[in-house]
Amino acid sequence: MSTPELTAPTGSGASCGCAEYAAVSRRGLLRGMGAAALTWSVGSAVVSAAGPALAATTTSTATDGSVVVVLSLRGAADGLSLVVPHGDPAYYAARPRIAVPAEKLLVPDGFFGLHPSLAPLLPLWRAGRLAGVHGTGLPVVNRSHFAAMEAVEDAAPGSTERVGWLNRLLGELPGSSPLQGLAAGRAEVPTSLFGPEPVMGFRSLERTRIAGDDKWDPNGTRVRSLERMWKRSSDPMGRAFRSAMAAVDDLEPARAQADRSAAYPDDDLGRALASVARTLRGDVGVSLVTVDHGDWDMHTDLGTLGWGRMRREAESLASGIAAFFDDLGSVADRVTLVTVSEFGRRVAENANHGLDHGWGTVMLLAGAGVRGGYHGSWTPLGTSLDADVPVTTDYRSVLAEVVAARTPASPTVVFPGFQRERVGAMLGQ
Repeated sequence: MSTPELTAPTGSGASCGCAEYAAVSRRGLLRGMGAAALTWSVGSAVVSAAGPALAATTTSTATDGSVVVVLSLRGAADGLSLVVPHGDPAYYAARPRIAVPAEKLLVPDGFFGLHPSLAPLLPLWRAGRLAGVHGTGLPVVNRSHFAAMEAVEDAAPGSTERVGWLNRLLGELPGSSPLQGLAAGRAEVPTSLFGPEPVMGFRSLERTRIAGDDKWDPNGTRVRSLERMWKRSSDPMGRAFRSAMAAVDDLEPARAQADRSAAYPDDDLGRALASVARTLRGDVGVSLVTVDHGDWDMHTDLGTLGWGRMRREAESLASGIAAFFDDLGSVADRVTLVTVSEFGRRVAENANHGLDHGWGTVMLLAGAGVRGGYHGSWTPLGTSLDADVPVTTDYRSVLAEVVAARTPASPTVVFPGFQRERVGAMLGQ
């Protein structure tokens, strides 16, 4: 058994002067390991499990076949750059060097328009399957990456239980396989999936295997030894180890699918989404997926349309999502993708062509059940150095619409103590 792999953000948080963000991935893992649940790896596969569900078998059962993919834009994405409020004059007044010119925006209406680097998403937009909800976020300001990520992914303020909202959702769905809840592109399990329901994480589909089950053991003696060692163990480690080994076998139909990663951007997001699409095409019972993307903590060099980090990250995001839905084929009719970020950026640019920690941001939704277009209510922006994008829609209202529209679960169970407001970004809501 090897130790879990740590996934560092693409790029370096330290390079933009935000040491906290650079430490978030490692701190999150260590805190998770210190909690009541267990997290460990088998090769590159990681299973997180605790409580009664540890005894669950690995028989996979999808609900109605719907899949929710949560794409986390780590580092606090600037929603004003992705979906530009060109109708608010404060946006241009506060960003004299880095604002996106109105004449360059894609699919503008009277107030909003998309960043030009999101062009690969235009087919989804024109099909009415892409939406943006602006002014979303936590109900109170929190400018700490770590604390905000945990608050967003727990989605249960005031609770003393360490259970993520996706793990609560998983508990409301039929089935008990670790493959139902999948963290792709990272070995550690994110806070949103942490809790009593068994889940699984892997860096790559190809590398997900039992450690030691390789060419140097052609007769499989190592695996048989592991099976004998844990066969009758009744403790949590033994039960979860058996679950992990069975889950790796259950991934075989996914590995048998064609590898189409060449059609994706050659970056971490592209490779992660290619693995997810391949897994979903393999129909192995996955219901929920989390994927992390990039380094959106742009204190410096956010840049313009001609240079900078926003252009690069937005291109990666859009190209990856577009390739993902193309790759899914007919399976795309069952898949809904939603983006989240721990908070947004300030309205006004700083001296380094960047933006400091803010509050509200934008959430993007794509795929099955999405009502395309711009959503959310807007409060006019301020132009002072500490002006934030006001949050007019609690991010849980957006996620609750996805839960209500695409799963049989009750949003009141998934988001305890929260009364959602209608957003209208999902059909039927």
